[in-house]
Amino acid sequence: MVKLFAEIAPLRYELKQYRPRQSIALVPTMGALHRGHLSLIERAREENEIVVVSIFVNPLQFGPNEDFQQYPRTLERDRDICDRAGVDVIFAPNAAEMLGDPNTSSEDTPPAPLRERTVVIPPQSMTRHLCGRSRVGHFQGVATIVTKLLDIVQPDRAYFGQKDAQQLAIVRRLVADLNLPVEIVGCPIVREASGLAMSSRNRYLTDEQKQEAAALYRSLCKARQIFRGGERSAAAIIATVKAELSAIEAIELEYCELVEPTTLKPLETIEESGLLAVAARVGPTRAIDNIMLHDRQAIVAIDGPAGAGKSTVARLVARELGLMYLDTGAMYRAVTWLLRDRDIPLDDEAAVAEVVAEAEIRLQVPDDDPQAPCPVWINDRDVTEAIRSLDVTAHVSAVAALGCVRRYLLKQQQRYGRQGGVVAEGRDIGTHVFPDAELKIFLTASVEERARRRHQDLADRGEGQIGLERLARDLQERDRKDSTREIAPLTKAPDAIEIETDGLSIEQVVRAIVDRYRDRHL
Repeated sequence: MVKLFAEIAPLRYELKQYRPRQSIALVPTMGALHRGHLSLIERAREENEIVVVSIFVNPLQFGPNEDFQQYPRTLERDRDICDRAGVDVIFAPNAAEMLGDPNTSSEDTPPAPLRERTVVIPPQSMTRHLCGRSRVGHFQGVATIVTKLLDIVQPDRAYFGQKDAQQLAIVRRLVADLNLPVEIVGCPIVREASGLAMSSRNRYLTDEQKQEAAALYRSLCKARQIFRGGERSAAAIIATVKAELSAIEAIELEYCELVEPTTLKPLETIEESGLLAVAARVGPTRAIDNIMLHDRQAIVAIDGPAGAGKSTVARLVARELGLMYLDTGAMYRAVTWLLRDRDIPLDDEAAVAEVVAEAEIRLQVPDDDPQAPCPVWINDRDVTEAIRSLDVTAHVSAVAALGCVRRYLLKQQQRYGRQGGVVAEGRDIGTHVFPDAELKIFLTASVEERARRRHQDLADRGEGQIGLERLARDLQERDRKDSTREIAPLTKAPDAIEIETDGLSIEQVVRAIVDRYRDRHL
């Protein structure tokens, strides 16, 4: 059962008992939780032992004519959501507790103006553009309360959504300037099926207005298309967005800007990367959205259930396109093999973390046979065949669920993908490892087809004594575990292309992916 605290002193006492043995995560929110918030909580749950969610409608970040009084406050519902998501602690103070003002509450009397308070002021260069132009004082209010929350909770990591990209950049700068001992983790935007970025304020919109607001993302995608086609001029990229939105009368565009993602300074030309951001009024709501534009080779992310043929397809796609194949599954198998070889109990996370921290994994793409297993070394030991054993297969899901393992391998995988030019496959590549991948594929097949393929693979390796029925049952159980687990569950990214491979040859699947890659001019 999640614990709820409204006062600072009891919260600090509660959290003190976990330090330093257990890592603490903070997910700051203003409540009215939705799937976007849940993605932050899931990431925090995956990477930490203790998860704290703050719920505070911050009056300092609302302007005089904004929706402070009307902003949704749904604490009991939020508490239930947090409880089901495995949150350990909710911190839900009132304004008097957070601001030190006994005459202020978060739901009635507005607080004293910022000028009468001790506030944290972000660099002016980061607040004069994007939302800072029209929301004067907003980011001072954000920075002040975020600083207070970080001081109160003292988390090891704090999680923020990329939808509020300006806020995320300012918080990162704040932490660096004040030398605060916390890692700021940015998480990808979660979208409706229409592409509309999830927001607590979406509840103000009618169904028709939600469809109209989804045009913001469509316009950004149009701009991304011309960027991928070679356009680097900010003026041309912005003009594409404005042209797309001008056809929709219900959208009142506030701004469309292209800025450097870290400093938020306006760009005239994209040299490495750019943040393309928009804000607009749709009905009663102000909506914001953004995408990142990277001047790099594309990343192809291939996800799907066990036995769907992801590894073989990914290797062949990489070879066809001249990209690097990143076998993330082999990395997890290598760690699993190492833990089993050293007889490390999986419930001893300290011992697991120590072994993983010292592990050195090296991958190599075979030159002669792209369908052969990717050669894998761990600590200079060739484990290419060993990691395909039934014992490793039986334990790899449990190992992949361990936060210390996922944190270590995530950094290794993202380091490979920093320059692009990568084809990667796994269970959460497009949703978690490379959320900004240029092409996302969800590869799947029926349980019967996957069992048949696995049976043939085992037979080819001289291990064909396992029957089809047992393999099918094992795959169904693996699917259940992978799709329902709290940590990084198997799920199709909203912008992924699903390919059902029953009845298709490997060559046909590869061709379908390669054609999509080339159709997008990647």
